[in-house]
Amino acid sequence: MNKIIPIDSILVPDQAELAFKGYIFDVYHWPEKLFDGTSHTFEMLKRPDTVVAICVVDNKILVINDEQPHFGNRKGFPGGRVDADDASIEAAAQREVAEETGYSFKEWRLIQVKQPYNKIEWFVHIFIAWDEAGQAATKLDPGEKITLEQLTFSELRTLVLDKAGYLGDAQGLLREVNDLEQLLALPPFQGHAVDR
Repeated sequence: MNKIIPIDSILVPDQAELAFKGYIFDVYHWPEKLFDGTSHTFEMLKRPDTVVAICVVDNKILVINDEQPHFGNRKGFPGGRVDADDASIEAAAQREVAEETGYSFKEWRLIQVKQPYNKIEWFVHIFIAWDEAGQAATKLDPGEKITLEQLTFSELRTLVLDKAGYLGDAQGLLREVNDLEQLLALPPFQGHAVDR
């Protein structure tokens, strides 16, 4: 799948071999020649990328209260795993938002991509979505219970800076943004394209 990633990303080398295939994580090994001339086996994980969407409806931001059996109830933005049959990263974000909130949007912008751990080839793609196009029924996974909240920018920013639930992941974005207008004006993410 074609995607934009940070310029300093660390990827599983092409010569790496799959050592273990898990439900989410795959383990790869490869030999690496060291500076002293000896070799050592290196290891890295790979997992499907994820998407997160900051969705604006009626000048408020959608937040989900996501309850799952293994971690209880936490606040977060709509999002989830990129599936192999998603046409693109943006299509995955649109699908996840529709499944979890029922909303669809006319406008989408990728504003950040991050690699949370340099020993895992995994990227989190953060979008802003606005200009609501409608709302349908949700399609939740069997292990999800989701309710929606609409928060003002100020309410959201306070929760993000307090690291409430999964909202704290957006601290880097919202630390320098002071209002909804500035959030919507964030530029598109600039990285480099890969087909992975």
